[in-house]
Amino acid sequence: MEDQQAPQPAEGEAKVITLCGSITFEAEFAEVNQRLTMEGCVVISLGMFSLPDLPDYDWTVDSADLKGRLGAVHLQKIRMADEVYIVDPGGYVGESTRREIAYAESLGKPVRYLSRERTAR
Repeated sequence: MEDQQAPQPAEGEAKVITLCGSITFEAEFAEVNQRLTMEGCVVISLGMFSLPDLPDYDWTVDSADLKGRLGAVHLQKIRMADEVYIVDPGGYVGESTRREIAYAESLGKPVRYLSRERTAR
């Protein structure tokens, strides 16, 4: 595989960071999003943490296709990022997040972890 260099934001432009992790960590996503935004970053996060309650809509009928569509959208969010930030309280990384990390690394994107930053503090 070729040595790939992650794109860097142009001078004066904010770094774009995509958050990845389990949807069970909604509060931690909000905390990280706020902190990175306050640091001047453009943050791309998960689109939803649970399915919306829509009258007359049966999510069970759409669930298989929905998961694939949401996964594809998240991979596009990773492609758009200068960096990927893993929201992993306690070091937990599930199967989907491991795939996203591997994808980001295959694109040469830097990957940071919340758990490692908390340990370093």
